[in-house]
Amino acid sequence: MFKCLKKYLASTLLLSLLVTGCSSPSSNTSSTLNTSSNHPTQLTESKLETNLPSSTPVTTPNFTLPASKPTPTFDPNTPVGMHGTLNVQETYIVDENNQPFQLRGVSTHGLQWYPGFVNEGSFATLRDDWKVNVVRLAMYTDNDSGYLGNTAGMESLVREGIDLATQAGLYVIVDWHCLKDGNPNTHKDEAIRFFSQISAEYINYPNILYELCNEPNGEDVTWNQDVKPYCETLIETIRAIDEQSIIIAGTPTWSQDIHLAAQNPLKGDNIMYTLHFYADTHREFLRDRLVDCITTYKLPVFVSEFGTCDASGNTHFNEEQSDIWLDLLDQNHISWVNWSLCDKKETASLLKPLTSSRGNWTDEDLTDTGLYIKNRLLDAYPD
Repeated sequence: MFKCLKKYLASTLLLSLLVTGCSSPSSNTSSTLNTSSNHPTQLTESKLETNLPSSTPVTTPNFTLPASKPTPTFDPNTPVGMHGTLNVQETYIVDENNQPFQLRGVSTHGLQWYPGFVNEGSFATLRDDWKVNVVRLAMYTDNDSGYLGNTAGMESLVREGIDLATQAGLYVIVDWHCLKDGNPNTHKDEAIRFFSQISAEYINYPNILYELCNEPNGEDVTWNQDVKPYCETLIETIRAIDEQSIIIAGTPTWSQDIHLAAQNPLKGDNIMYTLHFYADTHREFLRDRLVDCITTYKLPVFVSEFGTCDASGNTHFNEEQSDIWLDLLDQNHISWVNWSLCDKKETASLLKPLTSSRGNWTDEDLTDTGLYIKNRLLDAYPD
């Protein structure tokens, strides 16, 4: 009865947050994603687009919260089985035994472009052969084939990813991957709807982390006026349902301006702040910023995306700078996730073009980035 009452109150609170905003696309017009292909079709995308779309306020439709799934059981030999529910302590994550625990893993590319890599075989290979303990589900928002253009399809694929990660005993980051929509408030109402439904459905899952806004960007997008108020609303949304799970807040300038968040942090427990870097582009200046934030301000930082190359994602694989970065993160128990699990022909991809999406990859299937990341993960867990 208590859970039913709590869900009713949560739903009432969530609906009170919704006054105006962009209406979600109709699920009747969404396309069906093919998740069985070994070679998903690559659609055109741009990682560095920053133009904000125009939006016309309209009445946001009401929505109901789904029923909660039962608490899953985990194989005791899997990452979640061994470490259980996570919490934030000081600047890092601790496991259920209150021991420092570093999440290390990989991010999918955009789920709408590479859905085929979300499958049992790939997740099992990442867990067993690479020693990955977390996967990040990158769900682009403001794209025709992303959440706004295919709401039902994207929600279905995110749920499939959560279920498969849970089956594998992996932690999973649900990433609201705003990029082209540089100001996260552009689609705040859609984010409220999405996170309220996912958090209600998976409230009993100890392995979920919520990433509120991938990379806020734009000259006029600030922490105090834009990103922080957005995060406060989304944190209130999730905490009305789920009081425990770790929430990761994006920061301005493609999640590089963590110092601004450190000077005016969010309130609440189990909240972390996103830092993104691409090793060949972002070097000593950003590392110095990170060190200052975790030492002076005690800011809990999560590197939810980084690349071994330059910021374009497609040139200058830099092992030396990647080592410097990952050594710093490992020394400070800072969790990290590499971009990206796909076979796109670019430097940041883990797999070579036309590699099977089903796992059981050999070293010959891996790009320079893939082999490097695999070896770094294995070095962290020597036999």
